Amino acid sequence: MKPNYWMSLCAAGMAAFLLGCNPAARKGTITSAPFGQTRDGQAVTVYTLRNANGMEARIINYGGIVLSLRVPDKNGQLGDVVLGYDTLADYEKDSPYFGCLVGRYGNRIARGRFALNNQTYELAVNNGPNHLHGGKKGFDKVVWDVASAEVGRHGPQLELRYLSKDGEEGYPGNLQVTAVYTLTADNALQLEYMARTDRDTVVNLTQHSYFNLAGQGDILGHIVYLNADRFTPVDSTLIPTGELRPVAGTPFDFRTPTAIGARVNADDEQIRFGGGYDHNWVINKPAGELGVAARVTEPTTGRVLEVLSTEPGLQFYCGNFLDGTLKGKGGWVYQHRNGFCMEPQHFPNSPNQPDFPSVVLKPDQTYRNTIIYKFSVQK
Repeated sequence: MKPNYWMSLCAAGMAAFLLGCNPAARKGTITSAPFGQTRDGQAVTVYTLRNANGMEARIINYGGIVLSLRVPDKNGQLGDVVLGYDTLADYEKDSPYFGCLVGRYGNRIARGRFALNNQTYELAVNNGPNHLHGGKKGFDKVVWDVASAEVGRHGPQLELRYLSKDGEEGYPGNLQVTAVYTLTADNALQLEYMARTDRDTVVNLTQHSYFNLAGQGDILGHIVYLNADRFTPVDSTLIPTGELRPVAGTPFDFRTPTAIGARVNADDEQIRFGGGYDHNWVINKPAGELGVAARVTEPTTGRVLEVLSTEPGLQFYCGNFLDGTLKGKGGWVYQHRNGFCMEPQHFPNSPNQPDFPSVVLKPDQTYRNTIIYKFSVQK
């Protein structure tokens, strides 16, 4: 054999040896590249996190958006399992919150107002008669500062920060927010949200990826388990009534794994109000304790998504408002129920429901919220 063959073979062997001896390399890599500019000229960067298994997450500092999430199927083939766009301009133009970090308050606040310390605060009404996902320019539409992008103890890690100023979108207090994204060795995207305020305020942060574990088509065959005995029924504008209703005997009972499509069109008032599932479930675990909220299996690819969280609730939404008007990544036109969301959260409209878990953050407290999207396969 030719000498250069042996040289290349030795070089490859040495590279593999060095990779094995390098703990940082074994934990993955993180790289960055430009992702365009916003309308007002702010530069946006995309960060690509890869773990040693080949799983990959691409995140931009505009809105903390998860652009893509490539995970293996039962045959080891990587595929993107989240919906979104190819360009920043599309996210700015018209996005139903694809992949973003939602805040200052995720989900709805009735009539765009709440009272705190005997003062009423008026918020933008941007979803029928209600306030949704932080208002007209929530955390999903701002450029976040990049504090660090490095391979940390548990894998490649991106830390974003944003200062939401007192009065922004009508909310009180200067709120300093930190969001840490970690791609772990066991194929999980772990999100850690933290916030501090200089004045009493309300906070409810969450993540809004639209998942499709098959990578294409509708999500009606996905099998869902929700760790919840109760849910919060809503009125016709999707504001919780204040009741915690048992799921038993309703289309909202996912304690036994059930296909999304099995009851999504059931003759049920709550289903009609949401146009399908767009509701908050009350998770069976103590508030603040990390635990399993949901598990979703896609039978054809074998992909499994497990959702763990410290939050008391989970909004399960199955793409009811996707209607074929949005063209996404690779030219895929997103149709009705082409994606689903699993949004760990405090309950919607909690600032106006004193019996719901409190969302008030005071200056001497630190808001903390952990969300883990863990992937595996079932053969």
